[in-house]
Amino acid sequence: MGLSRKEQVFLAILGASGVSGLTALILLLVEATSVLLPTDIKFGIVFDAGSSHTSLFLYQWPADKENGTGVVSQALACQVEGPGISSYTSDPAQAGESLQGCLEEALVLIPEAQHRKTPMFLGATAGMRLLRQKNSSQARDIFAAVTQVLGQSPVDFWGAELLAGQDEGAFGWITVNYGLETLVKYSFTGEWIQPPEETLVGALDMGGASTQITFVPGGPILDKSTQADFRLYGSNYSVYTHSYLCFGRDQMLNRLLVGLVQSRPAALLRHPCYLSGYQTTLALAPLYESPCVHTTTPPSLPQNLTVEGTGNPGACVSAIRELFNFSSCQGQEDCAFDGIYQPPLKGKFYAFSNFYHTFHFLNLTSGQSLSTVNTTIWEFCQRPWKLVEASYPGQDRWLRDYCASGLYILTLLHEGYRFSEETWPSLEFRKQAGGVDIGWTLGYMLNLTGMIPADAPAQLWAVSYGVWVAKVVFMVLTLVAVVGAALVQLFWLQD
Repeated sequence: MGLSRKEQVFLAILGASGVSGLTALILLLVEATSVLLPTDIKFGIVFDAGSSHTSLFLYQWPADKENGTGVVSQALACQVEGPGISSYTSDPAQAGESLQGCLEEALVLIPEAQHRKTPMFLGATAGMRLLRQKNSSQARDIFAAVTQVLGQSPVDFWGAELLAGQDEGAFGWITVNYGLETLVKYSFTGEWIQPPEETLVGALDMGGASTQITFVPGGPILDKSTQADFRLYGSNYSVYTHSYLCFGRDQMLNRLLVGLVQSRPAALLRHPCYLSGYQTTLALAPLYESPCVHTTTPPSLPQNLTVEGTGNPGACVSAIRELFNFSSCQGQEDCAFDGIYQPPLKGKFYAFSNFYHTFHFLNLTSGQSLSTVNTTIWEFCQRPWKLVEASYPGQDRWLRDYCASGLYILTLLHEGYRFSEETWPSLEFRKQAGGVDIGWTLGYMLNLTGMIPADAPAQLWAVSYGVWVAKVVFMVLTLVAVVGAALVQLFWLQD
């Protein structure tokens, strides 16, 4: 005897529930994948207290670091109002107060819960190095005032201190190569990879009081005092680096002026590096106050000096060469100037800070040849002051010095560091590298994050979206089938 229609429906529903339930069970057994939740973001603040001004940089990086170093990006760059902190010798407290505005801007961008976990550091460079040489007591007072203000902030203040010239150069090198992705790079396969060493780029920095050169040479570094070693992204690096104190832009201009005064002491000074038609009056005593000046004021001169430009680039170059001691390195391949060891140049170089600002004004940042650079600067130096002044309104503060700065940079690079007509194309004058401002601060923060323990990222187990949807559908179908079968059994089959 065959099954009745009611029994057939009941068995069909029961079978459907079994198949649906079995499918759901199989889907439950599908292996789940380990999924990392988004990591917390960490922050760091670095003040760059230079000789002419102070800047604040706010950096951020994910808490789970790549091979021991944070993958850092720039979140804020803020220039502090006023001069560099070394200028506040008569009012040290103001040096600290001047930092408040930029610090408040940075704190707005950091979640309040992260404040106590955010390290902050102030590094003072050549301006404070010179002040310490001149008057160590004044330097201590300024550092104390800065420490008092920053120590009261809600972040984790690590200290205010003098940054060594070697560190300034090395950290600038790190910044350049990080921005250019020559230290670590995110590949198209979704992995972090280390590019070959041949892609590393040298760094040329020039501030107001010092200039630095840093690169990886082709052979061993013979003078170990010029070697800097560090570890980033799981790899070790050794670079040549040297910082020339008193060879920064502002100190060079001051030394140049003093040298001209000493060579021709008179109440009227004819300056070959100032454009023809330019005239100004300068107080004589402040020129001799810098520790970079090792002579005294001629006794016959008045307190104020009248300076008149002659726009003579040939005489200007001759005066600039007097600032160097080239003879001490004559005939030596591994020597730059002033008897300082330097291995032969290798690879590409990025020149930034005052290198870039000067050449950008002269429109020389587009890869021009050495001969074109030389011709362009000489032509600028021979233009009348009135014509140049009319062509660049609002730039009077720096305008008179671009001739001297341009010829000085040319002399430093060509005769000092020994970039030739053949190697000049390896030079690039840049303000940024890979979208980040070039300077020592990012390199410092990258090195600093190597000392901060990496947090373990939060982890969950998950399956793909499609598998998850199928699970839900078949579980619902199973439930519906089971309930349907029960209803048939209870009400329909018993009729």
